[in-house]
Amino acid sequence: MQKFRVLVKLQMIKKPVSFELVTTLRLIKLLFLVGFLAISNQALSATSDFIGEWIIDDSLSDSTDDRVEAAIKAGGGKVARRFFRRRPEDFYRGGPPEQELYDHISYDDFLRIEVSDPAELRFYYDNGFVRVMHTDGRRRSSGAASYYSDGLNDFSFANWENDDGLTKLIVEARPRDGGFTLESYALENNGSLLRVIMRIEPDNFNAPIELTRVYQRR
Repeated sequence: MQKFRVLVKLQMIKKPVSFELVTTLRLIKLLFLVGFLAISNQALSATSDFIGEWIIDDSLSDSTDDRVEAAIKAGGGKVARRFFRRRPEDFYRGGPPEQELYDHISYDDFLRIEVSDPAELRFYYDNGFVRVMHTDGRRRSSGAASYYSDGLNDFSFANWENDDGLTKLIVEARPRDGGFTLESYALENNGSLLRVIMRIEPDNFNAPIELTRVYQRR
């Protein structure tokens, strides 16, 4: 009886795979490859459009200080009255080192975007501050947890979205203070403008900072 079972198993193993099954598997692999190449080419094209140097356009952008004050009030905090005194420029800029990411994305006048490969972006700000992010999911789960819990570095990752034909770069960050940012980058005016819509949530704020900044291509 045992010998019969062994022979049956051997016959099943030696049974040739049908031509239809082989064709179907090859077709699936081909479709997957075509889809992957299409996504890669789309990401590469979108990335190249964002590459370059950008300078803030204050006339089209929100006042960061105004939006910070609005968040303070929304969170139940109080803002000192200045009466007829003028508020100094960049009044709320500055803080502990673990909050420097907030300052750079919300106050810096300069931004340079570079790409190392189609899935890696580098954002350069004032004073040599650099953000490195990937759009292919690298370090999204394990790396984010370790950086965030250990407090060693700010962590950012990104992904591309298509919103009714408009390509957007969505960036999520976990700064070292334990807070959170969500940023949307989109090109306008035939690529000469870069609109950034931010939701910034420092750990010590009770309400988010909603901020829009618009850059001119340099």
